[in-house]
Amino acid sequence: MPTKRYHMPDPTAALTDRIIMDQIPSGQHVLDLGCGDGRLLCRLRDEQQATIQGVELDHGQVLAAISKGVPVLQADLDAGLDEIPDQTFDVAVLSQTLQQVLHPEQLIREMLRVAHHALVVVPNYGHWRVRLQILLHGRTPVTTSLPYDWYNTPNLHFLSMLDFRDLVEHLDIDILKEVPIIRGEAKMGAWSANLRADSALYVLAKHEKNVP
Repeated sequence: MPTKRYHMPDPTAALTDRIIMDQIPSGQHVLDLGCGDGRLLCRLRDEQQATIQGVELDHGQVLAAISKGVPVLQADLDAGLDEIPDQTFDVAVLSQTLQQVLHPEQLIREMLRVAHHALVVVPNYGHWRVRLQILLHGRTPVTTSLPYDWYNTPNLHFLSMLDFRDLVEHLDIDILKEVPIIRGEAKMGAWSANLRADSALYVLAKHEKNVP
């Protein structure tokens, strides 16, 4: 039976939806991986005239999205996106989900196979509150943006903004835009972003020399 691994409550969802939408021009073909109940896709469809498609593992969330008129493919992201043809979408969105999959590298590659651009939002474990909790208490940190205990967290991987940059460089993928999210606001060019950002949004594309 499918698990609910890809749809745990996201306390930052309301804050990040608008930031995500600001990166997507009107009229785009958008794929949302781990779309949950289709909340973001509904807004993109209704407010930005996007053509939308969701992928979600949890059966209850799939039904909730369908009830809103969102087309959803029920699938496990760890199994790949084989059912989706190359370059079908303008943008593939993955918000607060990369750290929950078994093979982040494979999923990013797949995103840029099925879409021209990948838009990825990841939590930042380099935040000063995370560092301070570990230093003072020696325990797995719990913060507003990372509200889980070690035994019930959906997260399999723990990364900072610096770690994500290293991964993208390893994959030979270009970061077109990096948007630190600090206290619910997009802060491009923020000083000491890896220390201050709760999460970060990245717009990715294949490196030019790798584009067929």
